[in-house]
Amino acid sequence: MKVLVTGATGALGSQLVPLLVSAGHTVVGTTTGEAKAARLREAGAEPLVLDVLDAGAVRAAVERVRPEVIVHQATALSGKLDLRKFDESFARTNRLRTEGTDNLIAAAAAAGGVRRLVVQSFTGWTYERTGGPVKTEDDPFDPSPAPGSERSLAAIRHLEQAVTSAPGMEGLVLRYGGFYGPGTSVGEGGEQVDMVRKRRFPVVGDGGGVWSLIHIADAAAATAAAVDRGAPGVYNIVDDEPARVAEWLPALARALGAKPPRRVPVWVGRLAAGAFATTWMTQGRGASNAKAKRELGWKPRYASWREGFKTL
Repeated sequence: MKVLVTGATGALGSQLVPLLVSAGHTVVGTTTGEAKAARLREAGAEPLVLDVLDAGAVRAAVERVRPEVIVHQATALSGKLDLRKFDESFARTNRLRTEGTDNLIAAAAAAGGVRRLVVQSFTGWTYERTGGPVKTEDDPFDPSPAPGSERSLAAIRHLEQAVTSAPGMEGLVLRYGGFYGPGTSVGEGGEQVDMVRKRRFPVVGDGGGVWSLIHIADAAAATAAAVDRGAPGVYNIVDDEPARVAEWLPALARALGAKPPRRVPVWVGRLAAGAFATTWMTQGRGASNAKAKRELGWKPRYASWREGFKTL
């Protein structure tokens, strides 16, 4: 099949493109500048310089490429993340999730021939902070997200609704857990790795928030599976072991050869990192991958972050 991948030179796209090429697909990968085009050619894909926020350019690109599947992975997360200003840090990514997604759906509908959309979403802080510690795709989003994250959750809601209701296309939404591994912030040279090594990533309060993580290579493998398999709908793409921050964060420090993370009370966490980060670290909910394993025929190579952290 011919597959158009947006964000093809990002952390996930860089892992995904070779998988699709090796599976026999013809891949056209987008990037925002010529500087990264050579990487796509080396991976066996055709590069395409494209800003998915430019509706006219997107329409022309889809008309020319004529893909059967569009995989939307474009984000803007290469800069420093300020959790105190979460919505501001995610402003461009939120536009890519709303305007960018809408542009791709409109272009696909106009061009015809696109049978499937596979689009990146997120799981973790998005779920309602009541009930059990592990959520499924049927559980609701948080009706009262932490202050400063409202616009980001609204963007995710918009994306998921647009994709799953796209006319004439099979829309699959992949809710990824927290990425770790090459090219991510929890990988060599990554911002969060640096913070852990400098003991600037503390456990806030009791660290009782449950997070679900996923190695970037496993996320890419699930995405490749979704190109070919799975009914339309939403899928959590996470490993098998949701865990409390108080458990996985010290394990990450050990894997990096760093000192244990500091522990700070909730009020200090709010002052230092803001309401969003404090809420996520103390009240977050993990996610179940049972549906993705059952319907996509996928399972993570690193079933637990315990194994995956050893590769960092």
